[in-house]
Amino acid sequence: MSALSDQAKAELVRVQAQHGAERLAELAGMIRFGGELSVEQHRLVVIFRSELQVVAQRFALEVQHIVGSLPHIAETPAPKRGYLYEVRVERGAKELIRRTGMVSPGGHQIIGLPLQVVSGTVEVAEAAWRGAFLAAGSLSDPNRSSSLDVAAPGQEAALALVGCARRMGVAAKTRESRGVEKVSVRDGEAVGAMLSRMGAHTARLLWDQKRVQREAKPSANRLANFDDANLRRSARAAMHAAARVEEAMAILGDDIPDHLAQAGQLRLEHRHASLEELGRLSDPQMTKDAIAGRIRRLLHMADKRAEELGIPDTSARVKGMEKQDESS
Repeated sequence: MSALSDQAKAELVRVQAQHGAERLAELAGMIRFGGELSVEQHRLVVIFRSELQVVAQRFALEVQHIVGSLPHIAETPAPKRGYLYEVRVERGAKELIRRTGMVSPGGHQIIGLPLQVVSGTVEVAEAAWRGAFLAAGSLSDPNRSSSLDVAAPGQEAALALVGCARRMGVAAKTRESRGVEKVSVRDGEAVGAMLSRMGAHTARLLWDQKRVQREAKPSANRLANFDDANLRRSARAAMHAAARVEEAMAILGDDIPDHLAQAGQLRLEHRHASLEELGRLSDPQMTKDAIAGRIRRLLHMADKRAEELGIPDTSARVKGMEKQDESS
């Protein structure tokens, strides 16, 4: 279970139900998804287990509100981590089951969720989800994925919880994972909405913040890759331009006007600089358009001379460099 799951549950145990129906719905969710009904020595016992002490305490206090006595909480080492907290409701167990609707009027155990929950108000549905999540819910780290899951004891309970989510306007689906039936809310915005519906508003803010950060990373990486590609293209273009200038000065020799020779020399001395940077390095300084114009005239002058002499022009060397780039 993630730290965010624990934080959400620590917040949810402080939520106060506004009406009795909501309190009973939360208890029904906790019993169905984290508890069991047992008969010991001809007596009905309700047993609830949780890895979080605060959740076990929440269940015990809610039971006390219904039956009038506080059940005992036993602490035992858990197989995976920390401790397992077990709440045993012996006194008032029948009253608890009757009030929460976990048995039918005829005395038969309800397999999914009680009728008073599945046909109740939106607030009742929210409370049932809160109880189910406290009992068997987990919240993934949004830096890796977007998922809120509740492990269900069976398909009937899972489908009932999906129906409750639908009444709240949140899309949830059932799925099987390693032999366990689960109810999952997968969309990032839907997970945030469900957290708010259950009452975990602070956890929802933290979830949204982490989710936005996660979604921003690929964009930042794409932008960085785009910038890197642009830099590589710019550097390659500058090197090719310098190679052409070098070839032009070799073709023209001393027969180069001073202002064009100065621009060409700047290009050779600062092969990776941009045209704007070359303009600032010039004495006196020039705009990038002015420096580009002088280099362009220098190349044109050299290509014209090469044509007259019947030798390769300045582009020939660049074509050779491009073939080298493609093969590397």
